[in-house]
Amino acid sequence: MDIAEHVLSAGRAVLDMVEREWQPLSADELDQRLDQAVEEILESDLMAKLSRPPPTNTVYNVIQIVQSQANVGARVLHTGTTTANLSEEHVESVDSAVKCITDLLQSSKSRTRMAGRARLSLSQTVVLSLTLLSERVSYRSVSRRFRLEKGNIHRIFFSFCERINMLKEKHIRWPVGGEAVEALVPLYSVEKREEDEERRLPQVLGVLGHTHIPIRLPIGKHDAESRVPEVKKMKKDSHPDSWLHLELVCDRTGRFLHCRISKSPDSDRGGALSDRLRQHPELMPSGSCLVARAGYPLTAQILTPYTRTHGLREELFNKALEEHFHILEQAVANLKARFQRLAYLDIGNYERASAVVLTACVLHNVFLDMGHVVQGHAEKEEAVTQEGEVEEGVFSRRDAVSDLLFESVNA
Repeated sequence: MDIAEHVLSAGRAVLDMVEREWQPLSADELDQRLDQAVEEILESDLMAKLSRPPPTNTVYNVIQIVQSQANVGARVLHTGTTTANLSEEHVESVDSAVKCITDLLQSSKSRTRMAGRARLSLSQTVVLSLTLLSERVSYRSVSRRFRLEKGNIHRIFFSFCERINMLKEKHIRWPVGGEAVEALVPLYSVEKREEDEERRLPQVLGVLGHTHIPIRLPIGKHDAESRVPEVKKMKKDSHPDSWLHLELVCDRTGRFLHCRISKSPDSDRGGALSDRLRQHPELMPSGSCLVARAGYPLTAQILTPYTRTHGLREELFNKALEEHFHILEQAVANLKARFQRLAYLDIGNYERASAVVLTACVLHNVFLDMGHVVQGHAEKEEAVTQEGEVEEGVFSRRDAVSDLLFESVNA
């Protein structure tokens, strides 16, 4: 290749680069560029003020500005604890959580740019998003706390949620192979149960259940009462779109193995999962099962309690399953205790509300992997008196399991 061809190739590269840089911007991109320019002006002004020695009577305000993002992370991740009362160990724990999530976002294969970031660092973006998830605070108060425009905070937060949602397959996944075998727990732990009987009884891989997440409805769609933020006020006759239905499966540690979000009623809850397990039996280790409350399908892979007990045998079987139900109830309580925004999602958009809920579920598993546990107050799931969908022949299997369990306990 001669010099002329080299010059021509370089010229084309420069033209391509200029074309990419100067191509017309959309209205949204122009708005974002304007937001970024305003934030840069405000930030430079703020940094100029911080570089000067502050008067004595404003020392507290300056320290609050400088440390606001670090302190807010410490407070939101430890519910009910003020920043001033946090120990060094707690602060280090918070720092490690922020670093872990930041590393996850940096290492993800997604090339999607974090919208609205302006000059906010990725770690500060994580802290801001955790603030909105973990505290029931308004965008206005977060705007004041982080010195960012309110509309920009919306873009930052939902962009963060979209990026975390892309990590679902990595952090909310069904165990397979040796990992699934290690996750199994006995159906009922009794010291005097014989070892051969223990092998014949099915072992539990996980607990299937659900919870409701209240959301705000678009104005004018339903009356004000249907938008009340407290879950307790949501009666059975409320409009089903006034909350999200969150179907979960968790293992013995409270880690979510399955997460499905919908806005439809629970009349067919568990149906899609039971169909998947029926079509892919390899997902369940040999001799294992899931347990679920009445109202879920009773299948070869899912055991549900008796809705009508006729004696000690049925009562013992139901008691054995009840011990596992407490695991899921506690996991849901911990999820809502850590991410208090789930108590009422003031988001009149189903897709965005679902993205926030899924983000909380993914981060729930991330924090569990790090050993960060927040204990919430578990509430018992409302009892269902009707039997769910039943596969052919599974009644006899449940009866056989309850008979074997009764014999082992009373041996």
